[in-house]
Amino acid sequence: MFPAPAQGPAGPQAHGPSASAPAQAPGGPAPTAGGTPPHGIPAGLPAHATPPSAPAQGPAPAPGGTPAHGTPAGPNTPLAHGPSASAPAQAPGGPAPTPGGTPPHGTPAGPATSNTPLPAPAQSPGGPAPTPGATPPHGTPAGLPDHATPPPPPAPAPGPAPTPGATPAHGTPVGHSAPPVTHAVSAQGPYGDTGHPHAAPPQGAQGGGRRSYDPWNAPLQQVGSLPPETKERQRRRARRGVVVGVALVALVSGLVGGALGSYLERNGVDEIELPQVGVESKDRPSGSVAGIAAAALPGVVTLHVSGDSAQGTGTGFVLDGKGHILTNNHVVEPAGTGGEITVTFSGGQTAKAEVIGRDSGYDLAVVKVSNVRGLNPLTLGNSENVQVGDPVVAIGAPFDLANTVTSGIISAKERPITAGGEKGDGSDISYVDALQTDAPINPGNSGGPLVDSKARVIGINSAIRSADDGSDSGRGQAGSIGLGFAIPINQGKRVAEELINFGKATHPVIGVTLDTEFTGDGARIADKGRDGGPAVNANGPGDKAGLKPGDIITEVDGSPVHSSDELIVKVRAHRPKDRLDLTIERADRDREVTLVLGSADGD
Repeated sequence: MFPAPAQGPAGPQAHGPSASAPAQAPGGPAPTAGGTPPHGIPAGLPAHATPPSAPAQGPAPAPGGTPAHGTPAGPNTPLAHGPSASAPAQAPGGPAPTPGGTPPHGTPAGPATSNTPLPAPAQSPGGPAPTPGATPPHGTPAGLPDHATPPPPPAPAPGPAPTPGATPAHGTPVGHSAPPVTHAVSAQGPYGDTGHPHAAPPQGAQGGGRRSYDPWNAPLQQVGSLPPETKERQRRRARRGVVVGVALVALVSGLVGGALGSYLERNGVDEIELPQVGVESKDRPSGSVAGIAAAALPGVVTLHVSGDSAQGTGTGFVLDGKGHILTNNHVVEPAGTGGEITVTFSGGQTAKAEVIGRDSGYDLAVVKVSNVRGLNPLTLGNSENVQVGDPVVAIGAPFDLANTVTSGIISAKERPITAGGEKGDGSDISYVDALQTDAPINPGNSGGPLVDSKARVIGINSAIRSADDGSDSGRGQAGSIGLGFAIPINQGKRVAEELINFGKATHPVIGVTLDTEFTGDGARIADKGRDGGPAVNANGPGDKAGLKPGDIITEVDGSPVHSSDELIVKVRAHRPKDRLDLTIERADRDREVTLVLGSADGD
């Protein structure tokens, strides 16, 4: 058992594991452990902690004792519930306790604790050190938070040390609900176990089942830290993050898309695809230009002519299923008698052709292709039915551009024109009472059809008025100025029939020689004929009608005549044996005569 401490005044009896007796203060007796408490201190209070070691010098407050006067005891004032603290250092001259000995009187024996007691605190020089677990000195606030370690109390003034378990000083309230503080026992505690400084007393030990409080074993928590978030709060925060992220992505996408769209609108891209309508029906109304062209083009051909000294290109159209094709004389003239003519149809087929007949006075010719199937003859109209202003379509190969279609109107009728005359003797001059049109006609259109709104042929395109040389011939290479001329189909039909049937055409004549040098108004009959013969052929149509040399013909069938060429044109517009009413001027008097047209063989 422990040796008795140094002699001194008797102290209160301990109810828990007794603490070692404090070292005797110099000059005073030390209280006996387990002794009777001093006068005025009630006995029987439970000991909640083993008092800590007393300081080596000077009186030290007893562990678990009453706090100094004026120090309030709060609910946070710790009371020790654990095993007793280590015994204080022995006072000078006193005996040292025996390790493993019997505990002092009043200390209950119990099972050995597993905690190793901590060594006794070192004594402060010059004064006693405060006992761990004791009531803080006067003026030290109690109830510090669990996570804060209270600062060490100031060293007490020298004086008698209170007995462990003694009654607190007068006026000092005792807190019954202050949480206990567990203190370490000495290296050799009263139970004889080592190395367990924080062992707790058994359940049901003295102190009414209070749990010991150790600030060093309390869960640590950083100052200012927040409690852990619940899963629901985490989910809400995650949802908010997702919503914000989606909103940001949408905003950025909108900004990028708007900027890109604006850039593309201003600058475009490398590849542009333009809107386009789908494929529609190719059918067109029959009266439209497209409808007319669709009906007429299969019957139109292009002629390529080559001869010994010249070559040329023109147009023609199919007359019948036998391969007869009508065109202009000046188109096939370069071929002569030994040239070559190639016909190209609108579908691209080609065939060789031969001249059946031609007439320079009418500027018409017929060629024929053989062994060609699927021909599409055009329907012939009636030029007498044509009126100024009627819509027309011209088809040909201007400048060798096959299947060219142009459109216009009939701008005039019975326009007397002459074409040719390159030979100089007048044998190659053609006289045409033409239909005038503003449909563009160019070199290469010669011999092509001029059709009405029902795709019926009403004329043969033959000549244009050129701006460069004023020529009426379509042989020039000048472009159209909107003055095109076509041989009326009625005349063309008669000539074509004669050329097909007889190989030559007949010309209606009045049997007189005209004065081409006359400059006055009308057509004057010459004084003498060619080769010095009479100007009026004996027994000819004119002679039978009573015409005389020097007569001036001013009208034909009521239409004025201003020149000899106009008279020829008007006569050629009729057939032989047609009856004409003429107005003549003789000796300043007008006369009316009637004659029947004769015929002359063409060249």
